[in-house]
Amino acid sequence: QVQLAESGGGLVQPGGSLRLSCAASASIFSIYAMGWYRQAPGKQRELVATLTSGSTTNYADSVKGRFTISKDNAKKTVYMQMNNLKPEDTAVYYCNAGRFGPDGDYRPYNYWGQGTQVTVSS
Repeated sequence: QVQLAESGGGLVQPGGSLRLSCAASASIFSIYAMGWYRQAPGKQRELVATLTSGSTTNYADSVKGRFTISKDNAKKTVYMQMNNLKPEDTAVYYCNAGRFGPDGDYRPYNYWGQGTQVTVSS
């Protein structure tokens, strides 16, 4: 059973930066793709960034150029650097382990962390 634990959220002013971390309980990054999702109040969970086992990245249009997903295999940790944050980035952020289907879409497995709150406000 894979366990994931997010950290690094907080309150930041618009234009600020945060780095989220997702620590895995095992060395899974060579096996699974990883994704960061977010869920704002009253909205559906949204996929914002993915990272293949081969380190290819992809981003939602809303965060492209501002967010960067990366991983450290030795530390069993996935990161998401978030720059130039906007109020609309306010959400609970979750990491996930999954895979890519033959259609190229990211498919989450039922491996989720508890989430970390990001609030962007002046």
